[in-house]
Amino acid sequence: MTNQELNELKNRFVANGAATPTTQFAERAENAELWDADGNRWIDFAGGIGVLNLGHRHPKIVAAVEAQLKKVMHTSAAVISYAPYVQLCQKLCELTPVRGPERKAMLVNTGAEALENAVKIARAATGRTGIITFDGAFHGRTMMTLAMTGKVLPYKNDFGPMPGDVFRAPFPNPLHGISEEASLEAIRTLFKTDIAPHRTAAIVIEPVQGEGGFYIASPDYLKALRALCDEHGILLIADEVQSGFARTGKLYALEHSGIEADILTTAKSLANGMPLSAVVGSAKVMDASGPNSLGGTYSGNPLSCAAALAVIEVIEEENILARSEQMGKMLAERFAVWEERFPAVAHGRQLGAMAAFELLDSDGKPDTQMTGALCAKAREKGLILLSCGFYGNSIRILVPLTVSSAVLEEGLSIIEQSLEALS
Repeated sequence: MTNQELNELKNRFVANGAATPTTQFAERAENAELWDADGNRWIDFAGGIGVLNLGHRHPKIVAAVEAQLKKVMHTSAAVISYAPYVQLCQKLCELTPVRGPERKAMLVNTGAEALENAVKIARAATGRTGIITFDGAFHGRTMMTLAMTGKVLPYKNDFGPMPGDVFRAPFPNPLHGISEEASLEAIRTLFKTDIAPHRTAAIVIEPVQGEGGFYIASPDYLKALRALCDEHGILLIADEVQSGFARTGKLYALEHSGIEADILTTAKSLANGMPLSAVVGSAKVMDASGPNSLGGTYSGNPLSCAAALAVIEVIEEENILARSEQMGKMLAERFAVWEERFPAVAHGRQLGAMAAFELLDSDGKPDTQMTGALCAKAREKGLILLSCGFYGNSIRILVPLTVSSAVLEEGLSIIEQSLEALS
């Protein structure tokens, strides 16, 4: 079918709230490129929203899924388990920066499910109910994670009221006038005005905000937050759904700070395109809830687990962490050039290859309109590009870490050409 024919079906049968506004339909893909139903080629700087750190259809991951498909496709781990589930939990416990020495993990399907379960586990482990998150955070689209998400449009506007006992502090962001000490002081104020520390089960933070704009919590801030949690017996939950699995030059962004969380959630590139997420934590915390209290019908599907085990092998075998660092430095250099050339480009930032820059108007204010225009212009030239941010004016780079140098340069050149056209 053609793009037009598929678009007609979409308009007729797909709910508006779930339908992409674009009119192209992916037909096939390889690494950092895809081709639509009309045969047009696209460079993919979105990576399935951070899901494809190892690119579309990495051969080793495809082979692992195909091999598992010939054995067991589904039983439900709640009925009878299978080797890939427990083998992946072992690997995650060995690799994830959570407090030990004994650690345990559980598997679900999406980032939102992982955060939902992390909250349930934290409440069971502490006997407390309060959850503190941050402005600009994105934790998912289920009701609990919507309550935790710190941005109304487009996520929360139509769906209230939200679950209670969720409170919010400003994320440390000097660009938005929020110092690290001001953020910490805001949490201390919450303890006086809204939720006492002895009723707070967990503080949940993205070490690098995803949808919020790729803003980075510094090592010093994360260490101070860890100390604050320890002072009051509060669990620290690190949301690494988007920042995890090699995007920042470490397997997890939290590793840059040197601290450990009590619970860490990961998803997206964990299985590089297969639906899978995980909650990893200290064994005592993870075992706090009763038998059969966690899980779901599809949680930890055998095919997804096989894919994730292959992902871990590829990250090591192909030196992906070093590649992420290398790409990040190159992107930072390119952003600096653009900031010199184009008055609208500002505030380039990156941790490894988790990189973004902002577009500002002549008054130095966030330019959401130009940001949308840049994404549209890039798409006209064959580049899939995503915006994000509290004000919708950040351009984020989520190109697969396995992208060839030629394709990466081609995509960056399209951004540059689009900026020229809009300047």
